[in-house]
Amino acid sequence: MQVQKFTFNPFQENTYVLYDETKECVIIDPGCYDKNEQEALKLFIEENGLKPVKLLNTHCHIDHVLGNFFVANTYELDLYMHKDDVVTLNNIPSYAHVYGFGSYQLSPEPSHFLEDGDKVKFGNSELDVIFTPGHAPGHIVFYSAKDSFVINGDVLFQGSFGRVDLPGGAFQTLKDSILNKMFTLPEDTIVYTGHGGETTIGIEKSSNPISYANL
Repeated sequence: MQVQKFTFNPFQENTYVLYDETKECVIIDPGCYDKNEQEALKLFIEENGLKPVKLLNTHCHIDHVLGNFFVANTYELDLYMHKDDVVTLNNIPSYAHVYGFGSYQLSPEPSHFLEDGDKVKFGNSELDVIFTPGHAPGHIVFYSAKDSFVINGDVLFQGSFGRVDLPGGAFQTLKDSILNKMFTLPEDTIVYTGHGGETTIGIEKSSNPISYANL
């Protein structure tokens, strides 16, 4: 499986396109807001002859869903997410303008809800769904055991972890998700983060402050 990362919008959010030899692909957390960002995503898909088959959200803070409308409508895709983040998604129109996103296009409602232990299949590939709340109430991550990576949204970062001061955030819940879910993955697992660069489970187990942090 191949992983292509794009960094979009003023929050510098990472959007991911995952694809394999069949050319089927999934688009995770499309943060593309303006025309240039939308065209960059579209051009990559066209140049590589990819066929988008699913739109996935790790969670529904505004920076991760700014491109949901564009992706869903351009490729006629259903939205897959966790049911506990529907409130997060539906709250966006009330505050989008505060962050300068006055032209926010309303995300489609989810057609499919993903739960812990589900598998997302496309082409010859599959991703395990792991429920990791704390940064957002319905946060999930997408793990490929075969290819040793996880699309982790805003759970872990290089030497840091997701903020918990937004509505629905809870520090102890996030800590439990990291220690009991993320840190049980193999240490060589690459962590593709929602912001910033990649890291590994092993590096974060040995150095991430979440292990001893108390808020």
